[in-house]
Amino acid sequence: MTKRLVPTLLVSALLASGCSFIPQLERPAAPVAASYPAANAASTSTAAADIPWQNFFSDARLQQLITLALDNNRDLRVAVLNIEQARAQYQIQRAAQFPELGVAAQGSRAASTDGSGYVNTYMVGLSMPSWEIDFWGRIRSLKEQSLAQYLATEEGRKSTQISLVAAVANAWLGLQADEELRAISQRTLQTREESVRLAKLRFDAGASSELDFQQARSLTENARATLAQQTRQRDLDINALTLLVGQQVPAELLASLQGKRLADLPALADVPAGLPSDLLLRRPDIRQAEQSMVAANASIGAARALFFPNVSLTAAAGFANTELSDLFKSGSTTFSIAPSIYLPIFTAGRNQANLEVAETSKKIAAAQYEKAIQTAFREVSDALVSRESLVEQLRAQQAQLEAESSRLNLSNLRYTNGVASYLDLLDAQRSLFTLEQAVVQVRLAQLQNQVLLYKALGGGWTETTQTAAAPAAAAPAQ
Repeated sequence: MTKRLVPTLLVSALLASGCSFIPQLERPAAPVAASYPAANAASTSTAAADIPWQNFFSDARLQQLITLALDNNRDLRVAVLNIEQARAQYQIQRAAQFPELGVAAQGSRAASTDGSGYVNTYMVGLSMPSWEIDFWGRIRSLKEQSLAQYLATEEGRKSTQISLVAAVANAWLGLQADEELRAISQRTLQTREESVRLAKLRFDAGASSELDFQQARSLTENARATLAQQTRQRDLDINALTLLVGQQVPAELLASLQGKRLADLPALADVPAGLPSDLLLRRPDIRQAEQSMVAANASIGAARALFFPNVSLTAAAGFANTELSDLFKSGSTTFSIAPSIYLPIFTAGRNQANLEVAETSKKIAAAQYEKAIQTAFREVSDALVSRESLVEQLRAQQAQLEAESSRLNLSNLRYTNGVASYLDLLDAQRSLFTLEQAVVQVRLAQLQNQVLLYKALGGGWTETTQTAAAPAAAAPAQ
């Protein structure tokens, strides 16, 4: 009869532990406008989050760099390890729902009840330490909290990858711009060094004043200083790209940048912005904030359960005897079961404080969720606004560059024929040099803005990418 009682009690306890104090989670309404401030003129209907980075970045060299970064970047590696840690933590919390069984052995020596001496007692068998029966759903709430934290960590890993892909692309584009700017400065420096030589000859021959010579020298040294600054920036950008990639950037990739311009790079894919509501489903950082809110909400259920009685069960079954040699003989079997209940009466306000902490944490998580939505909306809006204005700015500055080139040719012709002063020629050279650099910088800003829009819309990660298996299907930890 006693042997049948054990499984009956266990089953009854499991069936009874069905209560939960986790409140119904009401997600805040998106605190943003229903549409973006700039119209979307993209020609494709494929959402950015559905475009793999291999398709968005068609440059084979950039694809190679991104692949190296995904394999070697330490921040991404930490994000993956955080997933493993969160999964293990979930397994620990999930295992608390099940009773723990083990083999126990015990020996004791005590005075006999009749005062005749001492009695030895030996016992060995299966033991179930104190197991909390989850009547009020405290353990289940903690399990739901751990699961949400695991899912948030997984979304954090996706967000890290998206940021990494965009950072590598921007660094690569920046390096190409560095090389193009250096090429402009080197070409300008050579031209100005020749101007200084000619100005010196004219000054020595008395055909021009020392002022023309010194002005030519000044512009030449300005170009030399600009070249040194751009060389330093290129080396710093190489170091930044090396950190992102997680290893030395292949020399052949760096060499391939020389002699190229940003305009020579393969075009980036165009993407539609869609609606702000799409961000709630496609941005991993928003889903991460949402899961953090779910976890904070589940912790309220655990805090509420602390106000109710704690029911636990301890059991043991095996063999006991006063003689070690007779321990496993017939008649030595023993069994014990000890249910206990504890109702908190006075905790000096600890349980109430725990509940207040949980409720406040939920409010904080909700505010962070709303902030994540607002941040995503702003990033997309900024990229869309910049996309239109950068196209117009680049067109205008290219037209200005053409006009300035014509001006330089005319100034040079007028100076050669003695119609214009050398100051006019130097001014035209200085303006052309400045505009050539400005066009490169605007084109870089335009390309990096396309990368920003792709990232802001959740591009750089697709669900087809291999992810860690969900922990829910795993067996309880042993």
